[in-house]
Amino acid sequence: MSVVFVPERLRGKAEVNPETLQRLLEENDQLIRCIVEYQNKGRATECVQYQHILHRNLIYLATIADATPASVQKTD
Repeated sequence: MSVVFVPERLRGKAEVNPETLQRLLEENDQLIRCIVEYQNKGRATECVQYQHILHRNLIYLATIADATPASVQKTD
């Protein structure tokens, strides 16, 4: 199950820390690999569920980025 999934009653109360973000990025990497593998095998319909999870994860990351003040964001 995606690390982004949080029950309704807990939404907005979770701490966002670097470990959680790293796990989410690693999950996205695995999702992309699964999607590519299914597409290469001609099984595009099977990858739809993974695309939905990936989309949800990306929206979550974008929301965090938008909510993070510019002075807190790292620039490497």
